Amino acid sequence: MRRIMVSIHMEIAIIGCGIGGLAAGALLAGAGHDITVFEKFEQPEPVGSGLVVQPVGLAVLETIGAAEYALSKGQKIIHMQGQEVKSGHNVLDVSYGTRFGLAIHRASLFEALYHAAIGAGVKVITSTEITNTELSSNKRLVNGIGFDLVIDASGAGSVLSAMPRKPLQFGALWATVNWPETSLPIDYLSQKYRAAKNMIGVLPVGSLPNETGAKATIFWSLPQNEFEAWRKQPLEDWKSEASNLWPEMAPFLDQITKHDNMTTAFYSHGTLKKPFSKRLVHIGDSAHAASPQLGQGANMALLDAQALARALAQFPLQTALQKYARSRLRHVRAYQLMSAVFTPMYQSNSRLLPFLRNRFFAPLTRIPPAPRVLTKLVCGDMIKPIRGFK
Repeated sequence: MRRIMVSIHMEIAIIGCGIGGLAAGALLAGAGHDITVFEKFEQPEPVGSGLVVQPVGLAVLETIGAAEYALSKGQKIIHMQGQEVKSGHNVLDVSYGTRFGLAIHRASLFEALYHAAIGAGVKVITSTEITNTELSSNKRLVNGIGFDLVIDASGAGSVLSAMPRKPLQFGALWATVNWPETSLPIDYLSQKYRAAKNMIGVLPVGSLPNETGAKATIFWSLPQNEFEAWRKQPLEDWKSEASNLWPEMAPFLDQITKHDNMTTAFYSHGTLKKPFSKRLVHIGDSAHAASPQLGQGANMALLDAQALARALAQFPLQTALQKYARSRLRHVRAYQLMSAVFTPMYQSNSRLLPFLRNRFFAPLTRIPPAPRVLTKLVCGDMIKPIRGFK
């Protein structure tokens, strides 16, 4: 990774050893700063299943020096396709064109970022939960230690962020399984919908660290208030229901033998209007949380980390924090808005929205220039991800 010489050396604390925290740590340590990451768990590890690193995120991984490993473990995807079960019509049909997304398990992405961060000189302190920070003179205290800057990368549940959070009605059940013998293309994200009530999907995610076998993340969306009812019903009843909706899912579901094989995921939506204060800045889900419908969560965190590192390389601290926020403002707002608009079309109890999606929205997306716009939307650069500093 190219090292950037800075005139002012800073001691920086990062709260959270996730995607955004590790990316920020690698970038800022590479720029000559002294970086300490605080992690509440005894052993730093990823939380979650598979995700897609879009082209804008891959560019950040390349800058960090984590792309080669990530590419060796992930699965390139060239298409996102979703069909409505009853009609069989495509209601999600997005090609990457000449580019691709990298579908990868969080464990493998974590491994790539963690080694890049440690290699850049980042120190990680575990078993330390940070619930507050205080200003003291020209420092911000973390666990009694003074830092020039604290970066909150602790996620959507951050206790350091005042971001208003609106819980989303729908969540998901997910699991990682082996990629079986199947007719589903291994370079597609494939999904099926029953109106907007249920979404079932298969995301190929490459292989796990220290393994070579191909994996898939499977997911099933349903209202959060129905999770308990799902747990109480016989597992075979649900597997039969899902397989009847989508017969190609059967070899994936055969690997689910108990309810505990599936993990629940809950989502919220919110945007922090001002993602910084004196010597404190928020990145990733602690600054903006959304549904995973557009597949942009990891990319937003990576872009935040890159924008912050660029700003700190060019401006005094508090000015840099303002520049960081402005550089990401339009991109964040645009994708937050689109997430809020699109999610109910695919995950809601509405009868009207899926009807409009099937009859009007989906056909319109096949008329030029809509396919090209959708490609840029998914790739993450429909709006310039990081605006230049003025």
